[in-house]
Formats: sequence, C-alpha cells, structure tokens
Amino acid sequence: MEFSRDLDLLIRSRYPLVYIPTPEEQRAEDAIRGAAQKITPPRQVLMWDFVDGYDIGGGAKEDPLAALEFVRSRPADQSWVFVLRDFHRFLDDVRVGRKLRNLVRTLRSERKTIVLLSPSLKVPPDIAEDVTVLDFPLPTNKEIGAEMEQLLPKDKIKLDANSREALIKACQGLTMTRVRQVLAKAVAIDGVLDESDIALVLEEKKQKIKQTEVLEFYPTSEDLGDIGGLDNLKQWLNLRTSAFSDSARRYGLPNPRGVLLVGIQGTGKSLSAKAIAQHWRLPLLRLDVGRLMGSLVGESEGKAREMVRLAEAMAPAVLWLDELDKAFGGLNGGGGDSGTSTRVLATLITWMQEKTSPVFIVATANNIELLPPELLRKGRFDEIFFVGLPTDRERKEIFEVHLKRVREHSLRTYNLDRLVAVSAGFSGAEIQQAIVEAMHEAFAQQREFTTDDIVTVLRTTVPLSRTAQEHVDRLKAWAASGRARPASREEVKPLLGGGHPEWGPDEWSEQP
Repeated sequence: MEFSRDLDLLIRSRYPLVYIPTPEEQRAEDAIRGAAQKITPPRQVLMWDFVDGYDIGGGAKEDPLAALEFVRSRPADQSWVFVLRDFHRFLDDVRVGRKLRNLVRTLRSERKTIVLLSPSLKVPPDIAEDVTVLDFPLPTNKEIGAEMEQLLPKDKIKLDANSREALIKACQGLTMTRVRQVLAKAVAIDGVLDESDIALVLEEKKQKIKQTEVLEFYPTSEDLGDIGGLDNLKQWLNLRTSAFSDSARRYGLPNPRGVLLVGIQGTGKSLSAKAIAQHWRLPLLRLDVGRLMGSLVGESEGKAREMVRLAEAMAPAVLWLDELDKAFGGLNGGGGDSGTSTRVLATLITWMQEKTSPVFIVATANNIELLPPELLRKGRFDEIFFVGLPTDRERKEIFEVHLKRVREHSLRTYNLDRLVAVSAGFSGAEIQQAIVEAMHEAFAQQREFTTDDIVTVLRTTVPLSRTAQEHVDRLKAWAASGRARPASREEVKPLLGGGHPEWGPDEWSEQP
C-alpha cells in the first residue's frame, strides 16, 4: 500500500508534522498503527481527541495546548507517533499555532512525529512550511472484495464472477463505511446481494459525489448517434471504445488520456462529452472548476487533490471539464487571486500529465486564446479537436435529429434541403432553438408547425457566426495553422450571397 510506504518514509525521515485529511478515521488509524509497527525500532502510537484526551491515561482533555505539551514531555530517547484527531479546529488559535511551531523545532531532532487526522484540509499560512500533507486512499478493489466476503454470509451473495467484478467496481470511490452501509442496505431489501444491487450502489455514489461539492455525477442519455456530423471525432472515439478493457492493457495500450474540444458556442462540444460517456458506458463526472476555489490558504489545492483522488477512485470514468477558458482565462494576464488559480491549474495539469488511471478527460473551450499555453502542450490530451460550424450535410443531420425527437411520425413532411439552404452559418444549438421557436409560434395559433415556420425564424435570427465574426475568424485561423484536428470531414461552404471578399476559395468557409 503506497500510503503505508509513504508514511513509513516520512516517519523515518523525521518529518515532524504530517497532515492526513480523510473522513475514514478508524481505517486511517489502523493503517498508521500498522506502519508504525513495521519501523525499526517500532513507534508507539498514542491517540488524542478533545473530549477524551489521550487514549492512555486520558490526559489533556479539552486542552489542545496540554496535548502539545504532552508531546514535548515524552522521553526523547523513545520513538513516538502522536495522532491528534480533529486538531484543525484549533490551528487558528495564535497560542496553539505558536506552541506547535516551537515544538516542531524540537521534533526534528527526536524520534517523534505528530499526525493531524482530520476529515478536511485546513492549513493556516503560519505553519504551512512545517506541514506535509499525505492523502489517504479510498478502498481498493481487493479491500472492497475482502470486506464483502467478511461482512456477508456466503449464502447471501448471489453473484457470478462478472457480476462480482462489476459490483466491486461500482463501489469504487466510496469510503469503506459507505461500502458497508450500502451492502447491508442491499441485503436488507431482498435478503441477498445480486447483480440488481449495482444500481443501488451507483445511487449511493451519486449521493457521495454531491456531498463533495466538487464533482457532479452527471446523468447521460445522449449517444454519438444524437450528434449530427463530427465524423472525424466519432471515428476517433469509436476506435477507443474498448481502450479501457483488460485486453487492451495486455496488448500494451496505455489508457486514453482525453480530448480538448475547441470551437464557438453551440457547436456540440458539451453534447459530445455526454455522448462519449454514454457510448463507452462509463460514468460522467462534471467538474465545476469554480468550486475548487476556496478562501483559505491551501483550501483550493486541497479541493483539487480531493477531486483527483475521487476521480481516480471512480475510474474508469469520463471527467468533463467544461469551459476551461472561463476558469483559467485570466492567467495569461497574471490574474488577481493571489496565485490560487495558478496553483490549482498546476495541480490539474501535473495530474493530467502523469496519471495512469483510466480517467478520460473531456475538456471544452470556446476561446482558445485565453487558455494558458502549458495546458495545450503534448501529453495533456491525446488530441485537440476543432469543432466548427456544421456543414450542409451536418446541418441536415442536425435538423433530422431534432425534428425526429418531436415529430418522428411526420418527419417526411419537412423540407430538410430548404432548411439547410436557409440555415448556413447556424450552429447546432441555434438550429434547435429555431425549431423550438417555430413550435411556439404554431402552438399559439393552435396548428402544426411547418417548414415555413422554421424558415421564418431562421431568416429573422442573426447567428453567432455573424455577431462574433472576428472571434470566429481568429479561431478558424488558429485551427487552420495545424494546432487542432478538425472534428468534421468536410469544409463548410460559403454562405448564401457570397463569402467574405478577403477570403480565397481555400479559406475556411464558415464565414457569415
């Protein structure tokens, strides 16, 4: 176990202050005791909390200063590990902070280590240089399987090998306490643990993710077939449908890292993220980067580490980073948040570069100019795709997809070719909204909406490709320089009425 190895190294290296943020207090304490006993000579472990004091003798009750004085007074020729539970609540006290800093000087030359064990990470700036944060991992597949066998009688487990593996994978990302609770709940419902209980575990996982306030378990129903066009992107994804399987690992393939989808608003980038998860039958986790930003020093970096830990525990999974340009768009100009965004970005891109877990990242951005260059370097993503305005053929597919959803049985009554001709320069989202607006007009008149209704809306709507023409031009030039792979196979034809006079026939033709 990497945690035991890392803790062993910190103790033997005489790191005076180790901070372990985890909600699994008992499991972490067992691991600390195990690591302390393997050290030569073995370290004696003492536990303290505010209510009961030390577990031997009950000293220093309701007195954090006395708890630290107790550490100082222990014989220097002996080996100790002092576990202080929930001590983060007292770190803002100037007396406790000063006492702790004074004590750290002494501990560096003695075989004494203080471990702060807390469900959350809170490191005041005055002790930040003295603290080493050590993450405690969630249960592994092996640990979950062993707990399942120990917790439930054999006659209550009705799982074949494949179902057992699927259930254990579903439990990934939960603490051992929650694993025990959900397994007991599953057996309480119908008396056995079987394949049908996987859905119950996934629902528990959704509740867990909601409580983190960092990741969101995002439901998906769209598939790649619900996206019009983007054939290059679809082909690239289809080639990797089985890339997370054990057979792919045996073949020697690494886990896919992810893709960055760049394009103007409404071209299907977010829809693609949802469709990828549905197509690959993987859970979709959505990260709101704004939720990572905390007001306390170290809080944002702690949330970023929590996000990484939870995402890896959920693996294999799709992690959706939506609108990265809004989250990190101010970094090129220096930013104004005392470097918090820079540190969060550093944590994120280091993980993206070094991760080996099967977490596939789908990042989207509307304005590539705002993204820091280090985010675009090779190794962060497997591929960067440019999602431009839909071609004629793609717009026809988009009209067909949206009309089929609302008028499947009368789809043939709509003149798709005419709609395609009128909608040049419209994005997929704008096409969908035009259909909805046409339905409102017809519904108000208590009749069926027609092709003419949609055409009327299209002709009175100014698409984003015209209102943001300069931005579209810059984005097109960036993609045409070879920095991104086109998501579509065809170039867009010039709009009706001619193209921009300064563009030649080989230029990107999404011009309004």
